[in-house]
Amino acid sequence: MSFQPTPLKYKNDDKPGVWPMLMYGMQWFLITIPIVLILSAVVGNFQLETVAERTFYTQKLFALTGVGLVLQVLFGHKMPVVIGPAAVLLIGVISTQASQATEVYTAIICGGAFMWFISFSGWIKYLQKVFTVRIIIVILALISFTLTPTILNLLFANKAHPFFSLCFALCLTFLMLLGNKLLRGIWKSSIVLWGLIIGSLFYIIIIGDASLTPVGDSAASSATGSFLIPGLAFDPGIMLSFLFCYIALFINELGSVQSVGTAIGVSGMEKRTRLGLRLTGLMNILSGATGVIGPVDFSLSPGVIMTTGCASRYTLIPAAAGLILCAFFPSVITFLSAIPKPVMGVILLYLMTTQLSSAFQLVAQDQALPDFNSCMIVAFPIMIALVVAFMPSEVTASIPHILRPLLANGFVMGVITVLLMEHLVFKKKE
Repeated sequence: MSFQPTPLKYKNDDKPGVWPMLMYGMQWFLITIPIVLILSAVVGNFQLETVAERTFYTQKLFALTGVGLVLQVLFGHKMPVVIGPAAVLLIGVISTQASQATEVYTAIICGGAFMWFISFSGWIKYLQKVFTVRIIIVILALISFTLTPTILNLLFANKAHPFFSLCFALCLTFLMLLGNKLLRGIWKSSIVLWGLIIGSLFYIIIIGDASLTPVGDSAASSATGSFLIPGLAFDPGIMLSFLFCYIALFINELGSVQSVGTAIGVSGMEKRTRLGLRLTGLMNILSGATGVIGPVDFSLSPGVIMTTGCASRYTLIPAAAGLILCAFFPSVITFLSAIPKPVMGVILLYLMTTQLSSAFQLVAQDQALPDFNSCMIVAFPIMIALVVAFMPSEVTASIPHILRPLLANGFVMGVITVLLMEHLVFKKKE
């Protein structure tokens, strides 16, 4: 049975008028902002000490996201696919120490170079055979499960009001899920933004913590720092850890581009996929060189397109322009970044719920778990990842330094385990 694309008001290469262009562009802009802010805030809280440093980090992330979006729309896959900082790279960052930032961004540069090289080779077809449906399901699930400790730390950052934080998280997440079900059009597409705004206002009003309010322009204007990392620093453990993160990013990139291409019925998907992968690799190289986490195409794009009926790639250009413009106003960035940590936790919880849902959707669509052994291939790696993610800090500290980014990273251990389970332990005879 062939796939029939949903009828669209604007197709991929259509150029809407000025007003529709701006309105649809605003929609993509509102969708992208929370993703950039949340991941930037999590990395900033982990790696950076001052508000000025975090603001400058977010400025760079806004600018690079905008530039990457323009390049993909005009020269890459040339489709309406929103991009943003990759959540899977957040796993690699969290598994390292704050003092190892240079090693982290060197690994991101190498990961981008790896993706760029793959786009020129014939390995894409081979890798697609290695990464079976069951492995992809596990990888999608691992991203959600292994970020759970980070989500918990954010949700309960306010030690004085733990019960309120629990009730707040449950209620806000439920409301966002309800909004996702009931709302339509741009309202549904921007549910994360509304959760961010309403959740922050409610939390600040109830708790009344002055530390949660935005800082003044003086702090924002003093945001300084080096635009480029000071140099390259290679750590074998971190490099290996990020290699597995980039395997997941590679799968995410292919899945996002393929899903949008199928949804809007464009031709030449092999070429689009290669060009999209190539530009994602180049943007990750640039991101690593400037000291921020690299971008990836997001899989939420098909839902937005089908909801609005607009598949014009040109509507993403105003959104990209808005992102780049924001980067030149540190006071705006500082204001937008003044998000209470429990709200960040709720947004991350919601995003990881959608990530996990996509994994379950693959199970149903591809009938990937027909017997007990197939279920074991998925279940055991997830259990290994959870054990590693939640093991006591004393165990983590006892692991040799060079192996810590590998053995203390639940995501990496889960990926290694599922590869062994699928292709060695439960390998099916041809």
